[in-house]
Amino acid sequence: MSRCRIVLLVGMAAAVFGGLAVSAQAQSNPTGIVTPSTSAAAAPATPAGAAPVSTTTIPAAANVSTGPLRLNIGLEGSSQTGEVSVAVQIVIIMTLLSVAPSIVLLMTCFTRIVIVLGFVRTALGTPSAPSNQIIVGLSLFLTFFLMGPVVDRINTEALRPYLDGKLTSVEAIDKATVPLKQFMLKQTRTRDVEYFLELGGFGPTAVKDLPMRVVIPAFVISELQTAFQMGFLLFLPFLVIDFLVSSVLMALGMMMMPPVTVALPLKLLLFVLVDGWHLVVRSLVQSFAT
Repeated sequence: MSRCRIVLLVGMAAAVFGGLAVSAQAQSNPTGIVTPSTSAAAAPATPAGAAPVSTTTIPAAANVSTGPLRLNIGLEGSSQTGEVSVAVQIVIIMTLLSVAPSIVLLMTCFTRIVIVLGFVRTALGTPSAPSNQIIVGLSLFLTFFLMGPVVDRINTEALRPYLDGKLTSVEAIDKATVPLKQFMLKQTRTRDVEYFLELGGFGPTAVKDLPMRVVIPAFVISELQTAFQMGFLLFLPFLVIDFLVSSVLMALGMMMMPPVTVALPLKLLLFVLVDGWHLVVRSLVQSFAT
């Protein structure tokens, strides 16, 4: 038993001294990296009678940046004269997109067409046929048809040269407004233009120098006037049918019979026999001065 105790004490003492040695080595080399000595790092010995082996030092690989890719978008203006900055161009584009419905409604032939088609539906006495979606859709496509030459001129004279870099943005906008202004002035009455010139305090102004803030309201007023005149002419034949039906019903003593019940089929029959939609659309297309 005494021998076993002595062996056990010796083992514990060896373990304690071994732990102290490891702790001292860790304190002397805190990084944990072992640097080989010169003798250890030396080239291996060449056996006797063998040719010496040349050692080549391999250079360390260059540091390659592995950072994330970045996309820089600048808003600096162009150095060209008369060219607005990119930020201003973005604002102009967003503004045009927001007012695009107003441009289509008030600066094209859409106003006259949609009002006249609405009068046709009212004169027939059918408030829901054709529906509003059909009338607006037909007016929109007729507008595209009639405004085709104007759009082609804008594309040829302003948009295409601007995309090709032949015009600055300011010059492109000035050239794009010319065909549209000429179209509106052909449909506008002179007295309406003079009225808004007087309201704006402008003096005698040449036609080519008229500002858009005078041309646009004058054009809208003229379109409303023309559309109501066409609507009045459309109401006349249907009004005659209403008078005749009412007179006949009164003469027959059928005062309890609503005249609309008899007049509506007669109106539809007359409209179909004379090919009314063709006449209305042709009159609308021909009413715009080219």
